Amino acid sequence: MRRARPDRPREQHRELQAPQRRPRTPRRAARHRIDRNTVRAAPCPGRPANPPDRRTRFRRPPVSSTTLPQHHDAPAANFERVPPQDVDAEQSVLGGMLLSKDAIGDVVDNVKLRGPDFYRPAHETIYGAILDVHAKGEPADPITIAAELTKRGEIARVGGASYLHTLVQSVPTAANAEYYAEIVHERAVLRRLVEAGTRITQMGYAAQGELNEIVADAAQEIAGVAEGADTEEGTFSLPSEHVDDLLKEIEDTQHGKDLTGVKTGYTDLDMLTGGLQPGQLILIAGRPGMGKSTAAMDIARQCAIKDGRPCAFLSLEMPTHELGKRVLSAEGKIGLHKIRNGGMDEADWKKLATASQCYREAPLHINDASQSLADIQSELRRLKRTEPDLALVVVDYMQLVRIAGRSRPQVREQEVAEISRSFKLLAKELNLPIIVLAQLNRGPEMRADKKPALSDLRESGSQEQDADIVILLNRPDAYEKESPRSGEVDLIVAKHRNGPTAEITVAAQLHYSRFVDMAQT
Repeated sequence: MRRARPDRPREQHRELQAPQRRPRTPRRAARHRIDRNTVRAAPCPGRPANPPDRRTRFRRPPVSSTTLPQHHDAPAANFERVPPQDVDAEQSVLGGMLLSKDAIGDVVDNVKLRGPDFYRPAHETIYGAILDVHAKGEPADPITIAAELTKRGEIARVGGASYLHTLVQSVPTAANAEYYAEIVHERAVLRRLVEAGTRITQMGYAAQGELNEIVADAAQEIAGVAEGADTEEGTFSLPSEHVDDLLKEIEDTQHGKDLTGVKTGYTDLDMLTGGLQPGQLILIAGRPGMGKSTAAMDIARQCAIKDGRPCAFLSLEMPTHELGKRVLSAEGKIGLHKIRNGGMDEADWKKLATASQCYREAPLHINDASQSLADIQSELRRLKRTEPDLALVVVDYMQLVRIAGRSRPQVREQEVAEISRSFKLLAKELNLPIIVLAQLNRGPEMRADKKPALSDLRESGSQEQDADIVILLNRPDAYEKESPRSGEVDLIVAKHRNGPTAEITVAAQLHYSRFVDMAQT
């Protein structure tokens, strides 16, 4: 039986059956009738005149390099910082120099301001013109400097003659020109520091070469800034600047005062050389077992323990403790075999206590790490900065120094030449004597008298060329056990750049690990 439908209107019934649709929003009535062809002919601003096909108009365009943000070339942002500079101080320096002749002397002589210290090129040009005019003995003022710059064709580049008068008006007082110059110099050093940092950054990203060499080069960059070094210009001096010191040195020598250089502890050798002088490269060479390390430690002990002067000893062969035992044996006159193997008596212990106290207080810096040339240079520069009075450096020995990243067998002769030259330059840079020990070849053993010669220097003749003093060691009893000269050592000064050569004989007290003057035996 069919269920009876309720009485509903037909329209209402359809609304219940059909899904509800969202009512259409009626279009806004146009005030005027618009021709469709007119609309298509005049596109909206920013819309292409010929719209793409409907099938492609909503597709994402392909990404290309031109659609990406161009960070490096974008002119909207400039992240570069202005280098350290003080234009006001530069103007005041130049203004003071244009006003006062005394200000020129203060700036040039006391501050030693240089043209590149100025940040603005125009100021560097004006500074150079002032110095040139002043050197001629002519007055340096806005009129004469304008004439000089006009003659050079540079007056327009510096801002004209009116700018020179502006400089004069900008200076508070010419009496403070030296102070202003110090500000300019400080800013210049900071700029060089920034430049060095940039170069170091480039070294790090390039990563070319061995790590130790890169670090050493970076340290040298910083050291150059700290020392105010300039690789493009040297430092010249007139005789008037150093003749007084020279005369005093000669006078002290004539009156028998202390040696001007570092004492070696060997009286005759000190009399011959006048002491080891700053900037000298001293080569002590010999065959194995001749006592090269003993002689080097004797000189280091004289410098650090007896004279109390800082000394650096780089031992690439023996560890620090072994060197320490030798120092205690030599200072305390205790048999080295007793220190090594035991058997010291009460007297030896007392001498050891005294010797160890002297050793403890000595400014003797020992480094026994195996290092490359770059490492040694870096370590010594760092030590010189922390120990400004460093008086002597000893390197034991030449053949154990390596150059990182090089093949040893093929280029060893060139390596030794480079190492030798580098030590000579380092001695001049640090302003101290450097002693380097070196091996001799078998030449002496092939001769009847066994006496070494300069030609026996192993692997490179450049060692002889670079060294200021070459000392060859010879122990006659090393070849002849029954030699009448047993216990003697010849210090053969085969080369002496600033004096005569000679053969000096000392006594070998090898049981104490030392050499002494013959008079002390």
